[in-house]
Amino acid sequence: MLTRKRWIFAILAILPTLAIFSWMRIYPIVDTLRLSLHKWDLLSKKKPFIGLDNFRELMSDQLFLDALVNTSIIAFGVLIITIPTAMIIAGLIHHRSTSRFSAFFETAIFIPYIVSLVPAAMAWKWIFDARLGPLNAFLSIFGISPQPWLFDPVLSVICMIVLCSWQALGYAVLIYLVGFKSLPVSLYEAAKLDGATARQSFWHLSVPMLKPITLYVSVVTLVSGFNVYAQAFVLASDSQGAPGRQVRVLVLDMLENSFRNYRIGYAASEAVVLLAIVLVLTLIQFTLLREKGR
Repeated sequence: MLTRKRWIFAILAILPTLAIFSWMRIYPIVDTLRLSLHKWDLLSKKKPFIGLDNFRELMSDQLFLDALVNTSIIAFGVLIITIPTAMIIAGLIHHRSTSRFSAFFETAIFIPYIVSLVPAAMAWKWIFDARLGPLNAFLSIFGISPQPWLFDPVLSVICMIVLCSWQALGYAVLIYLVGFKSLPVSLYEAAKLDGATARQSFWHLSVPMLKPITLYVSVVTLVSGFNVYAQAFVLASDSQGAPGRQVRVLVLDMLENSFRNYRIGYAASEAVVLLAIVLVLTLIQFTLLREKGR
């Protein structure tokens, strides 16, 4: 009887939180799935059911395909840069924790993560400016001609990867620092007594033991990369004010179809595709890291 009362109390205590979570998270997902199966136009009173027609149209929409390719390149580029860089920087800060500058380095690396996206993107847009940007001025010292960073399709994607990696690095380093502090010191001491170098200890001890941290950071980084929007809106807007023409990303394409073209159902189908991609990639990451862990 006592156990039953505890179960009832636990369920009643969880219900308000579960109800709020369902309303704020689960319901929008279900409603988006419903909208994706309708021709939902804000300018029309009729919202007919059209099944998978929106998804079929996506496969022939060149703007959507370009946005999908650009978003994938940016997301995986940020992931490839952020994970190893964050792990190395966190290892260096952790093993130099006795230095009086360690707190300064932690703060300096984490600040880009908490800076507002729009001011940060504006600052990087000035850096990449073809005429007045300091990056081209620096490259000119080595005899390199000015590059149209934000007006070339390939270079603009590279700029997006640099900006997003710069912003994601601080959070990844912070999480890895927590992981390093939880590792047993005795293993490193034993490895040192056996003649292992710092590089060998990092590769053969730190990297395997930090796989759960790597899994979490990689999932968060990849999801954030696929949801990139403000950076493309500000950084890659052209001189006529049209946002993101050089670097078209999925979220930007969804918003334009929703609020500029008034095609809510079509934009919802894009959101469903984005959700499916993120879920599949997350499952792949869990599977690969678990298999390597075994």
